[in-house]
Amino acid sequence: MSTAKKFVLAGVMGWPVSHSRSPTLHNHWIQHYGLTGSYVLLPVEPSNLPDAVRGLRALGFAGCNITIPHKVEAMALMDRVDPMARRIGAINTVVVKPDGSLTGTNTDGFGYVQSLLDAQPDWRADTGPVIVLGAGGAARAVIVALADRGAREIRVCNRSGNKAMALQMEFGAPVRAVPWEQRHEALADVALLVNTTNQGMDKQPALDLNLSQLPAHALVSDVIYTPLETPLLAAARLRGNPTVNGLGMLLNQARPAFKSWFGVMPEITPALIQAIQVTF
Repeated sequence: MSTAKKFVLAGVMGWPVSHSRSPTLHNHWIQHYGLTGSYVLLPVEPSNLPDAVRGLRALGFAGCNITIPHKVEAMALMDRVDPMARRIGAINTVVVKPDGSLTGTNTDGFGYVQSLLDAQPDWRADTGPVIVLGAGGAARAVIVALADRGAREIRVCNRSGNKAMALQMEFGAPVRAVPWEQRHEALADVALLVNTTNQGMDKQPALDLNLSQLPAHALVSDVIYTPLETPLLAAARLRGNPTVNGLGMLLNQARPAFKSWFGVMPEITPALIQAIQVTF
């Protein structure tokens, strides 16, 4: 009887997805823990999402990560969605169960909060108002995570104002929609600024935001990690604000996802960080 290890296949599904460092991250863990498998890029246009998600079973995938722009739409394609992902209204991880059913989970909120705590161990969500730019799947995860950590006021500002208002209606207090035209003034008393849009990502225009009214002590974070320092973070750093890039969120959200596919809860080590950083 064969004693060969089962080959486990996983990947990241998005459009575009070529910028993703997830293959470097997960393949590092696969090698480090002596596992047999691979983690690959899955570029899928939005119109092909249903076929691609359903194809995971036929292709023998253990699951995949879901990234921009599929996090909300993919949820409707699951057989089961865990409670946290249901609250967020988006998924970032798909697990193919032994019976072939698909379970959607969301580890983005966990990853985001842990990235802040890694950078500032004494960080608290209740020290002042928060402003979240964007209203997509990443924004939803950040909002729920911050609310669970005790944030008293979360201002959501999005170019499409109706999407921000929809989040206010859905989540209720502490979420409050702020018109995009008021984004500069809305920074005046915040303790945390979060960019969840793709503005500032490689090959995307910089985020149009005037930081002149932002308090000097406010923490500025960006869920983008390509580049590691977005124009927003560079501007914040130059005026003295503490900053957190999206790499920590990427690393921390990946840990429970990896465990769901490969059965091992991986650690974030200096060797892993070095392996990721050399790709930039």
